[in-house]
Amino acid sequence: MSDNKSGNKEIVCLCGSTKFKKEFQKEAVNEALKGNIVLTCEWFSHVDGYLKPTQEEILKENHYEKIRICDKVVVLNINGYIGEGLRDEIEFAEQLDKKIEYKE
Repeated sequence: MSDNKSGNKEIVCLCGSTKFKKEFQKEAVNEALKGNIVLTCEWFSHVDGYLKPTQEEILKENHYEKIRICDKVVVLNINGYIGEGLRDEIEFAEQLDKKIEYKE
């Protein structure tokens, strides 16, 4: 990690349900304003519409790679919601010993 004026920069990966696009966008800005580099979803199926299964698989693989390269995972568990996919992402991050922060 390198230093910036507000402290140490971290690479942060946002994880959560794609139902919560606005919350992802808000948290991405919050983390960026801390000086962090933010990795987030490009497509929010529940809001933007569904993709072809092959396209969804590509984005899923990319998201897991984001978890692999990040310093910290921020879990957006809005109203306590953690679906199956998010549980899998959290478990993957735990296996990699990533720092995990929960935001409701």
